[in-house]
Amino acid sequence: MSYIKENFLLTTKTAEKLYYEYASDMPIFDYHCHLPEKAILENKQFSDLYEIWLSGDHYKWRLMRNYGVDEEYITGGASNKEKFLAYCRTLGTAFGNPLYHWSQVELETFFGCTLEINEKNAEAIWEQCNAYIKENNVTPQSLIEGSNVKYLCTTNEIFDDLSTFEEIEKKNYGFKVYPAFRADKIMNIEADAYLTFVSKLGDIKCLNCLERRIEERLKEFIAHGTVATDIALQKVYPVADKADAAKVFASRLEGNPVSNEEQEIFKGYLTYFLFKLYAKYDLATELHIGAMRNNNAVMLKKLGLDTGYDSIAEDNSIANMSRLFDRLNNEGSLPKTIVFNLNPKMNTEIMTLIGSFQDGIAKGKMQFGPAWWFLDNKVGMENHLRDLTATGHIGAFVGMLTDSRSFLSYPRHHYFRRILCAYFGEMMEKGEMTSDIEFVGNVVKDICINNVVEYLGVKKDG
Repeated sequence: MSYIKENFLLTTKTAEKLYYEYASDMPIFDYHCHLPEKAILENKQFSDLYEIWLSGDHYKWRLMRNYGVDEEYITGGASNKEKFLAYCRTLGTAFGNPLYHWSQVELETFFGCTLEINEKNAEAIWEQCNAYIKENNVTPQSLIEGSNVKYLCTTNEIFDDLSTFEEIEKKNYGFKVYPAFRADKIMNIEADAYLTFVSKLGDIKCLNCLERRIEERLKEFIAHGTVATDIALQKVYPVADKADAAKVFASRLEGNPVSNEEQEIFKGYLTYFLFKLYAKYDLATELHIGAMRNNNAVMLKKLGLDTGYDSIAEDNSIANMSRLFDRLNNEGSLPKTIVFNLNPKMNTEIMTLIGSFQDGIAKGKMQFGPAWWFLDNKVGMENHLRDLTATGHIGAFVGMLTDSRSFLSYPRHHYFRRILCAYFGEMMEKGEMTSDIEFVGNVVKDICINNVVEYLGVKKDG
């Protein structure tokens, strides 16, 4: 039997009451994820447990590598069953890792399987869950709707085909799918494939041409329901002059490589341009910082991007972030912004900085985003809540997301909700905050979904 019990992570009676009476039944708005919209549209039944659970999930791949599993059984030529058995063998001793919790919860939530995940039970889990998939026609739609998801934002590059979202809308699913606008591949000027990416936008001959095309594409995204945008940077760069950025871009269009200094000039200017553009159209900006990507050149060449070879960067760009926000604020062009920070050493620095740029256009206009990626675990969430409540305002918080490529990731919202209720419950029982359970419960509901619906301007009727 699974070690996950009914009151998992709920450390007090007050926490239990908050979770079961106010949090557990609240719908989900997954406002940042990497689910493939084409799979949502096609809505095909999954073939087996590997396809639905392990395929494309670099969180699990990374854990297996840490346990010494050969790549053959992770992304290599081993069978789906062999890869699944290797994961169960890995997970059995991964105590304290979030996957140790998440996977067990996913198994019971989506397949009704209460066997504890380990090497001994792996064969039985494989057979039981595969039978369940076949008998119950498990598809992306059934998983999303079964998780009580009402809205989700996929993450789409600037040149992605948006017709898929038109076709999804025609399906009349019980949830809405919105494309979040991302221009990273146009920003990362040093990439080998950069000219190929730019060419997908048409005949771009100068920086002015690029800016016009970015805005045109953004308007097309908005027409397809876009309410959020995304920028991912290792660090925030100084805002450069447009003329200098134009020279760098022109040189790159001629096929020349770019130096580190030139990269920073271009990225610094384009970040500023994008923020202004998003403010113009009243779109929230999700700024992800602190990830040092593609550390392993051998595996990057072999497997490509987003395969589990990134880490936390130590860059401290808080001064550059301050200058960026201040300049935009002076120009009346600072959009609603959610800052996702991957380096926990910078939590309070970022939290106190964004508090300097709040105003009345939105509750919590400048948001300290939830614990993300390597911090998306029990310790990371608890630290995030402590830092947020100590220097900000928890009542304005827009809550959790999955940041996932897996259709089974929605229990992560409930993982967070349990931790949130435990956090409030302990303070309430210690007499450190109001004991009005209904009042606090309504704040919990706001953090679960109401705040982010209001923040992104989504109509509740869809």
